[in-house]
Amino acid sequence: MSTAQPSALSRREWLLSEQPASRWQARLGRAYATWRRFLANKPGVLGLVIILLLLFVAAFASHLAAYSPVVGDLKGARLLPPSTGHWLGTDDLGRDIYSRIIYGSRLTLLVVVLVAVISAPVGLLVGAVAGYAGGWTDAVLMRITDIFLAFPKLILALAFVAALGPGIENAIIAIAITSWPPYARIARAETLMVRNSDYIKAVELMGASPFRVVWRHIIPMCTSSLIVRVTLDMAGIILTAAGLGFVGLGAQPPLPEWGAMIASGRRFILDQWWVAAMPGMAILIVSLGFNLLGDGLRDALDPRSSGQ
Repeated sequence: MSTAQPSALSRREWLLSEQPASRWQARLGRAYATWRRFLANKPGVLGLVIILLLLFVAAFASHLAAYSPVVGDLKGARLLPPSTGHWLGTDDLGRDIYSRIIYGSRLTLLVVVLVAVISAPVGLLVGAVAGYAGGWTDAVLMRITDIFLAFPKLILALAFVAALGPGIENAIIAIAITSWPPYARIARAETLMVRNSDYIKAVELMGASPFRVVWRHIIPMCTSSLIVRVTLDMAGIILTAAGLGFVGLGAQPPLPEWGAMIASGRRFILDQWWVAAMPGMAILIVSLGFNLLGDGLRDALDPRSSGQ
C-alpha cells in the first residue's frame, strides 16, 4: 500500500503537469482533466451508465432475451399482463415485450450511430468550409442550410421517407439528411471565431493550403462543440425514428422497433396499457440518458470550465 500511493500520485502529477515534456503527455493530461470534470457531474455519470447499459443490452440481446422477438404464442400468450413468465407482458400477437425491447435496442443504436456518422461529418465540413472561405461560398452553403432549417425535422424526415419508401434504411437516410444543418451552423460559428487568430495566420504564412488549414487545424477545434451537440441530439434522433416507426414509415413489422411497438399497442392503451407503455418507457430512459450524458460532456469539454 505504501508503494502504490506515491506511484498513483506521481502519475496524476505527471498527467496534470503545466509543462508537459511531449505532445503525447499534453494530450493525456487534457483527457485526464476532462475526465475528472466529467466525473464531478453526477447526472452526466448517470447518463453514461444508462448508455453503457444500453450498449451491454444490445451486445448480449440474444442471451438476455427469453423469447423470440418476432414469433409469439397467439393461443396461450396473447395480451398477458406483466408476470414472472413475461416480465413486461405480451402484445396482441403473443410476443414477449421484454424480449422485443431488448432486441429493439439494437435498432435504436443502429439508427443513432449511423445518423451521427453520416450527418455530423457533413455538417462539420460544410460549416468549416463556409466559415473559412467566406464570400459567396459562405452565402451559398448557409442559404442551403437555412432551407433545411426552415422545416421541422420530423416533417422533413417524413417527406424524405415518403419519397424514398418505408424501411429502416430509408428512415436512417432521411433522418441524417435533416440532422446535419445544426452541426454546420455550430462549425461555422466556431470557424469564424478562430479564422483570424494568430495561430491560423501563422499556419497560412508557413504555406499551408486552405484544405490543410481547414482539415488539420480548424476542424479539430470544432470537434468538442460538435461532440456535445451530437450527444444532445441523440434523444431527438431516437424520437424522430420512433415517430417514423409510429406512422409506419420507419422499421417495418415484424422488426421490434420501439416506435412501431407503440403504434401497434395504441389500440390497447386503455385495457392493456403495458403494450404501448413499456416501449415508451424504454424511449424515455434512453433519451434521458443521452441528454444527461450530453450535459455532462458540455460541462467537461467547455474550455472555460474551472476544473483542475
